[in-house]
Amino acid sequence: WGHHMFTSTQSVYASVVFSFLTFFVGIPSGIKVFNWLATMYKGQIVMNTPMLYAFSFLILFSIGGFTGIVLGTMSLDIHLHDTYFVVAHFHYTMMGGTVMAFLGGLHHWWPKIWGRMYNEAWGRITAVIIFIGFNVTFISQFLIGTQGMPRRYFDYIEQYRYGHAFSTVGSWIIAVGFVIMAVYLIHSIFKGKPSGNNPWGSLTLEWETTSPPDPHNFPGVPELTHGPYDYDKVIPKSEYQDELEKKYS
Repeated sequence: WGHHMFTSTQSVYASVVFSFLTFFVGIPSGIKVFNWLATMYKGQIVMNTPMLYAFSFLILFSIGGFTGIVLGTMSLDIHLHDTYFVVAHFHYTMMGGTVMAFLGGLHHWWPKIWGRMYNEAWGRITAVIIFIGFNVTFISQFLIGTQGMPRRYFDYIEQYRYGHAFSTVGSWIIAVGFVIMAVYLIHSIFKGKPSGNNPWGSLTLEWETTSPPDPHNFPGVPELTHGPYDYDKVIPKSEYQDELEKKYS
């Protein structure tokens, strides 16, 4: 909490400690970003809807992390404290991170939950719309925050007018994306194509049971003929991607 109090009567020594801890806590997050990227290294990446949200998460979460370093610097935070820069940083970390990851997981598990596939084309379009809307909304807030626009004010002076206008338009773009998402997901429950047990070509056990899963997942002990990473033995390269494009584009 100390990095929220650089401009208060907190002592300089306490501020130095909390500034160091703010930088230090970013190290594990940075390592996680690198190992997420390393997980994809040399992989055969399929740019479907869940993957687009995963990339959005990585980009937005990283921006949130870098701007956190800015706010953890005492000399900079004196100017940026309680401005829209803080609002934008928070949303890049929490919405850009948490919500984008959640949406990726939602689209990944949707066919297993319902046994139906959503429209893949609309899923990709919506992922791009939300990503664009998010950045229009909060990059504008970064800019007016550096110019001194304080948060928690219901009104603002003329110089911040265009930043607020762009931010408002960006929020509308996000809203349009979520409305489209709700429509195609609800439609898929009733009219979506059957997804089969394993629409993603995965080799782990949860994709070997039925979609939706039976109450006990399997009637008996499942027989495994491959390991969780034996994709080359089970699915020839590019064959799965071609099949996915045919079925769900």
